Amino acid sequence: MASSSEVSNPSGRPKLVLASASPRRLGLLQQAGIEPDALLPADVDETPLKNESAKDLAKRLARSKAEVARKVARVREDLKDAYILSADTVVVVGKRILPKAELVDEAAGCLRLLSGRAHRVYTSVCLITPKDSVRERLVETRVRFKRLSRDEFERYLASGDWRGKAGGYAIQGLAGTFVVKLVGSYSNVVGLPLYEAAALLDGEGYPVRSSWLDAA
Repeated sequence: MASSSEVSNPSGRPKLVLASASPRRLGLLQQAGIEPDALLPADVDETPLKNESAKDLAKRLARSKAEVARKVARVREDLKDAYILSADTVVVVGKRILPKAELVDEAAGCLRLLSGRAHRVYTSVCLITPKDSVRERLVETRVRFKRLSRDEFERYLASGDWRGKAGGYAIQGLAGTFVVKLVGSYSNVVGLPLYEAAALLDGEGYPVRSSWLDAA
């Protein structure tokens, strides 16, 4: 287990790197009172391998992101002993992995598959400790969408709220009105399962609750 004294900053706690550029993941950590000291987003190829399952894809990408960030952090004096936290979210309908929609045609394809059906959202969380131990958790949430009307379909695409989102939707945005049923972690669908992320950090000696009194 990593000691909280191995790395220090002006507040006296160890440093934390979030290997993500996602404002949603940053916001979720901040919601839990956890403030990363640096953001080191990793540019990795997110193309699934042949016959790769959604679970394996999420785990591989989260691990890859953490490893890329670790290499950068370890050569920086201010971050050389930091914890590295990463995550990757994958949406799957049946066995079909949905893309992170960047084009309207991609988003439209996702919506057609999601409309009126159940799907699964997997997020893998990867933590690399100051001693370079690796800890991982995979979380699954089941979500069902209503059957979308033509008006809902067209207006959602026109909104652009789908852009850059796994599966072409953000549950915390307009698409939240499409969700009929959710079984599992809501924050997992947003992009970072808070219970599991906090448990990983806490279990490896990071003071997850150190700022809670400041927020009171």
